Amino acid sequence: MNRDDALALLRRHGVLLVSAAGPVPKLTEAIAGETIKGSWWGHPKGKQIFPVLEAVCAHADVLVCRLIDDKLTLVHRRLWPALAAAAGQFPAARLCRVSQQHTAGGRHRNLETAFADWLPADAAAAARDLSLADALAALGPWASPS
Repeated sequence: MNRDDALALLRRHGVLLVSAAGPVPKLTEAIAGETIKGSWWGHPKGKQIFPVLEAVCAHADVLVCRLIDDKLTLVHRRLWPALAAAAGQFPAARLCRVSQQHTAGGRHRNLETAFADWLPADAAAAARDLSLADALAALGPWASPS
């Protein structure tokens, strides 16, 4: 699976987890083409997973946040209006954009941008046309209260 395949998968699902177990598929397993036991870093296809995952996370149509169970979650741009309409249903910290900064020492540091600071105006405007029920339905069954 290459970057374009991974982006198409994310667009189709709308929401994917990076690698954690949860109520939506994992992108790392989709890239590997199989279930991954343990860390994807140690998987035989880890060197294939990394560049695809990095390219997807850097794409302008992808939000990386901690939306589902505080785990790294990818949300495609097509769902940003739904996310904005349902924002009050989630802890604010889970809606922050997470990005990585490479430090001079070779480490990665997570940077978080508040929801209001990353949400594009067009997504915020489109959110005004969505009811909460429609927004939660668009996000998927995982988002609706049980």
